[in-house]
Amino acid sequence: MLTHLHISDFTLVDTLDLELQPGLTTVTGETGAGKSITLDALALALGDRADADKVRPGAKKADIHASFCLKALPFARKQLEEQDLDQGDECILRRVVTSEGRSRAYINGHTVTLQQLRSFGESLIDIHSQHEHQSLLKTSTHRRLLDDFGGNENLVKQIKAAFNQWHTANQTLEQVRNNSEEINARFQLLRYQVEELDQLDLQEGELEALEEEQKTLANSEEIQQGCQQVSALCSDDEQGLNAALHQAIHILSKLPGKSKHLEEAESLFRSASIHVEEAQREIDHHTDSIEDDASRLPEVEARLTVIYDIARKHRIQPEELIALHQSLADELASLRSGDDQLEALEQEAAQTKAEFDTYAAKLSEKRAQAAKKLSTQVNKKLKQLAMENALFDISLPAATTKPNRHGNEEVEFLISTHPGQAPKALSKIASGGELSRISLAIQVVTAQTSTTPTMVFDEVDVGIGGPTGDIVGQLLRELGEKGQVICVTHLAQVASKAHQHLYVSKSVSKKDVKSDVSYLSQEQKIAELARMMGGDTASAQSLAHAKEMLEQAVPAS
Repeated sequence: MLTHLHISDFTLVDTLDLELQPGLTTVTGETGAGKSITLDALALALGDRADADKVRPGAKKADIHASFCLKALPFARKQLEEQDLDQGDECILRRVVTSEGRSRAYINGHTVTLQQLRSFGESLIDIHSQHEHQSLLKTSTHRRLLDDFGGNENLVKQIKAAFNQWHTANQTLEQVRNNSEEINARFQLLRYQVEELDQLDLQEGELEALEEEQKTLANSEEIQQGCQQVSALCSDDEQGLNAALHQAIHILSKLPGKSKHLEEAESLFRSASIHVEEAQREIDHHTDSIEDDASRLPEVEARLTVIYDIARKHRIQPEELIALHQSLADELASLRSGDDQLEALEQEAAQTKAEFDTYAAKLSEKRAQAAKKLSTQVNKKLKQLAMENALFDISLPAATTKPNRHGNEEVEFLISTHPGQAPKALSKIASGGELSRISLAIQVVTAQTSTTPTMVFDEVDVGIGGPTGDIVGQLLRELGEKGQVICVTHLAQVASKAHQHLYVSKSVSKKDVKSDVSYLSQEQKIAELARMMGGDTASAQSLAHAKEMLEQAVPAS
């Protein structure tokens, strides 16, 4: 709900602050006083086109703030939260226009684009006049009003979700179709590479062991010769190490009165003899094993050649083959052949399309029922509003794109204002005043389901008067009972139904012309109603007539 409007240096307004309340607020004043200035300023705060001539002459800039209470508007809070603009239950829209024609837009003190301001503003206020952002001329508004009226909110959400699922599945399907040859080629390559690595079956640590074994086997002759020489040094009966050590041990063991040093020397010789024997046994074992494995060298080298060749083929180091094997196997496991994938995706797309069709068919049926009911009720209201020859209809043509995130059909409001004239789009038939009354009829009917908290009407009573004007006032007050309505009017019958009454006055001096807006007291309301009816505001009879109209319009509390 709009709670406060601040206007500074806008057209004829110097400074103006208005505290606004729920219910019906009417704006009246003499011709030329600037009754529409308040609405023009509000429209600017909601994203209307800005011109330099909107700035009051002599001022550097025009500044408009519109404050809203969002306590009962969770959808608006969510929209702000998604854009990191939320600041609790209050929201302030601001528009600044410089005398050079430049414009800046703000939401809760944050600079935003004009599109952001306009998009959010349209969810808070519906202005029914000739302003360029008038929502009733948009088919998206027609669809929203009809679905709200028909109670189709859940179906609409389900259709959008089903459409998104189908759209995602269908996009993936098209991508796979376009890339099926590449996918098949990749699948075949992966399968060959993985099979080759499966056959290689390289194990952890095997490469290092083979390379070590190959070095040993490749040098076996030289090693064999060295081992034989060392073995001979150890085992020669007369001059070998063992013979010499045994002789030394024998001599030391026979010495009388040995010192500790000689005893230690004898012990070391005995240990050395044992180590030499052990070393000789190890050399003999090695020599025997080389003789046994001599035929294995070609086998080891062949295995290494295969490993090296496959590594070169993949342009990696041999030690990276095991990791590559696992990576390619994982990719192959996740990548089925193109034909298999196409079949699965076709099934998924068909399933999501069938789900969408089910919801869309239900929505089409409910929309047709709601359109008939809404048309009947709006036509009744139009007759009350002196549009006896008008015929309101709702067209539900098939959507040009199927599936469509909004269902199988478009929604468009049509109107015929003359007998025999085929209903056409509102923008092509209705005049400004007619459009306001058509909008009023629609809003009254859909008020119970409308999500727009504030409605503004301008020129709603153009070309009408008498009993019809009284009906317009009653309908506006009925709307005001359910929300917030602001209406610029020249009819006393409408103004008398207001919960709050704003009066616009103009003052002229040698320097400039100014407009001012003020709330009227009960006595001031009576005087203004008398003026609007063309009576003498000083006449007791005119004032009595105005007082009676006010008392009849507003029941005593």
